[in-house]
Amino acid sequence: MQLSDSQKNDADIFSNVLSPYEEMIAFEALWAKDGMSEKRMSELFLGNKTPSEVLREQYGLLESPEKKKIEEFLSKKLGKFGVCVNGSFNYPLRLQEAEHPVELFYYKGDLTLLDEPSLSVVGAREATEDGRKRASKMAKMLVENKYVVVSGLAKGIDTAALKSTIEAGGKVIGVIGTPIDEYYPPENKELQDEIAKNHLLISQVPFYRYHNEPFNNRRFYFPRRNVTMSAISLGTIIIEASDTSGTLTQARAAVYQKRKLFILNSCFEKKDITWPSKYEKKGAIRVGDFSDITNSLQRE
Repeated sequence: MQLSDSQKNDADIFSNVLSPYEEMIAFEALWAKDGMSEKRMSELFLGNKTPSEVLREQYGLLESPEKKKIEEFLSKKLGKFGVCVNGSFNYPLRLQEAEHPVELFYYKGDLTLLDEPSLSVVGAREATEDGRKRASKMAKMLVENKYVVVSGLAKGIDTAALKSTIEAGGKVIGVIGTPIDEYYPPENKELQDEIAKNHLLISQVPFYRYHNEPFNNRRFYFPRRNVTMSAISLGTIIIEASDTSGTLTQARAAVYQKRKLFILNSCFEKKDITWPSKYEKKGAIRVGDFSDITNSLQRE
């Protein structure tokens, strides 16, 4: 549902239960609390409560000056994105399997893509030329096999996978680590706009907190988006990554969420990294041929 000022009072047309506008304000107000963390948010939402219920029960601030300040901040953004709330009819059930489920996220584009079979393609930002070529080849094969490609819009592997999917006529889901109206890296603005218009763009980053917190704190949103990417996908394909890569956040999430984790054989051939063998012992699948992916998924 796309929100506008005129829809504030009837934003629950489709759910008949939840008002996306009210839940968005409550979600933003919760994240604005001092010391709020992903773990704390997850604890607050035990019992299938909505953001407005949690805010009212824990803080009693539904009509507070703080809420008014948040509403004023968000007023200029309304009508430019959609809101999906846990408990509404269009909330993707796969997201509920995340370690800390996202209670609300923002989106632009075709939300029904979350219902299609999808696979994440991820890897290093500072990708090698061979890595980018492998990502592009993988994306094209996924398109041929009718999979939606999920990735994070980072430079390197993410960008190569998303662009190649679109060029091959496939569909993509981009999950970003900034508010949905911001761009990072800036050079991917055109790609992000294309995804928002003709595919699906998702962000779980709260506008108000992001705007008001120290710059260094913002880096934590990127590993969180990796967890979400894993949750909405049938599996994750890692093209290349170092032992310290943020990509391994998604590998850990895939194992936790019982999603398929695929690692290209070329990763195992690199003697300067140890993570591939570590995750193979945890059930990851070594990919020497694309059939290793399709055969594994068909066994489910």
